[in-house]
Amino acid sequence: MDWTQVLTIVGANIGIFLWLRSESSADRRQMQQESAADRRDILRLIREIKEEMKDFHARLCVIESNRK
Repeated sequence: MDWTQVLTIVGANIGIFLWLRSESSADRRQMQQESAADRRDILRLIREIKEEMKDFHARLCVIESNRK
C-alpha cells in the first residue's frame, strides 16, 4: 500500500466522521425544537383537563344541591 492510499483512507474517514457529527447535531437541534412544541401541547392539554375537572365538579355540586 502506498502512503497516498493510506492518507486518502484516513482523510475520508475523518471527513465522514465530521460530516456525521454535524448531521447528528442538526438532528438534535430539530428534536429539541419538536420536543419543546410537544411540551407546550402537553401543558395546554393539562390546563384544559384541569379546567374541565373544575367545570364537572361545579356541575356535580349543582346536581347534588338540586336533589336535596
